[in-house]
Amino acid sequence: MDVSGGNGQPRSGSDEPADRPEVPATPGPQNPDPGRETDHDSHDSHSTEGAVPEERPHVGDPGHDHRSLAHSGTGTGAGSGKGEPPQPPAEPGGGILMGRPFGVPVYVAPSWFLVAALITWVFGGQLDQVLPELGAARYLVSLFFAVAFYASVLVHELAHTVAALRFKLPVRRIQLQFFGGVSEIEKEAETPGREFVLAFVGPLLSLILAGIFYLALKPVEPGTVPGVLLAGLMISNLIVAIFNLLPGLPLDGGRMLRAVVWKITGRPMTGTVAAAWVGRALALSVLIGLPLLNHSGLFGGDADISSMDTVTDALLAAILAAIIWTGAGNSLRMARLREHLPELSARTLTRRAVPVETDTPLSEALRRANAAGARALVVVDPDGTPLSLVRESAIVGVPEHRRPWVAVSGLAQDITDGMRVSAELSGEELLDTLRAAPATEYLVVENTGEIYGVLSAADVERAFVKAMARPS
Repeated sequence: MDVSGGNGQPRSGSDEPADRPEVPATPGPQNPDPGRETDHDSHDSHSTEGAVPEERPHVGDPGHDHRSLAHSGTGTGAGSGKGEPPQPPAEPGGGILMGRPFGVPVYVAPSWFLVAALITWVFGGQLDQVLPELGAARYLVSLFFAVAFYASVLVHELAHTVAALRFKLPVRRIQLQFFGGVSEIEKEAETPGREFVLAFVGPLLSLILAGIFYLALKPVEPGTVPGVLLAGLMISNLIVAIFNLLPGLPLDGGRMLRAVVWKITGRPMTGTVAAAWVGRALALSVLIGLPLLNHSGLFGGDADISSMDTVTDALLAAILAAIIWTGAGNSLRMARLREHLPELSARTLTRRAVPVETDTPLSEALRRANAAGARALVVVDPDGTPLSLVRESAIVGVPEHRRPWVAVSGLAQDITDGMRVSAELSGEELLDTLRAAPATEYLVVENTGEIYGVLSAADVERAFVKAMARPS
């Protein structure tokens, strides 16, 4: 885009077509509180008279989750306001904060209360058959069981968290939710061996807990409240371990399968594709097979179950299958993103910039930029040291007849330390740098300190979205 009517050529490697008119890329207002979500609009102007707001998708984190039980939910992406780089909120949120073991916040999602009530009701009905003398107190025992079961799930997630921290992988939060728990690990393991360990420790801890409850059950008299609780916790932890060892993403067993294929082929993407498709096959198996197994009586129940039980089993199978299928798809998308992340290079996405001194009239600065085929203005002192970046939104707001009388210094934003970006940055390292200092534009410099150009967060977002959409 060309604010003065001339046609310049974009920098080599630019994300925009060469026949598109140019405008200097300049920063808008910076989010004063990096910990808060913002809703600034970034603009592309097609003429000197105005700017057209353009909706931009948010950029997410290329991390992944470790989930226990049904591994419900989706991956967490930290997005920022429109036209700004991805930035994590100060507090990830996600429910009621219960504590910070190992410095990682643990949240209980509102959906947990629903499943806790459901467990209390169902387990209470079973207790009425085993211990009828309890009366209404059986629901208190059932509630205790629900809390103890999710405490076991928390131990499962803490195993993932401790392993991740041991491998120096940041963990954003742990969340207990409807169908289990989620450990949100922000980066991928560097080797298949670490990926395997990171996935395996969760089911391993669930198996250990099942063994502990089994040993604790030995001296306890059957048919008592402690005996029923210990037996229930032993069986539930065993189910959690076995279910999570199934070899399909997004379950832990799927990540273990991914690590094995990654090790054999040398390509993490190949492992992800294999484990994700096994996960989708697993979802179909759950959808069809779980109701059939329950109806057959192989789980120890009556094969002649009621129509209501049939509907309940089918609904539960559908929910589990949907969660597994969705998780497998999310794993594929995130893997595709990681494969294309190295293409996000500060050097190739940077817009060429023209240095101008503080008292340069805007019209003269734009003339120099168009003559040089540049798309950004950097305000420098007499020694050539960069001081600020001229804001595009401010340029658009100045009528053309006023531009000879307006100095560029009045339209510029001071350059802070966080707004200086090395031209050598790329991929996840580039995204991490932009998240650490939210802004709409950044000064890109060579290792020698020379000005290379201006990097627009909007350009990074566009490249990010194209990387997500590009097939592997």
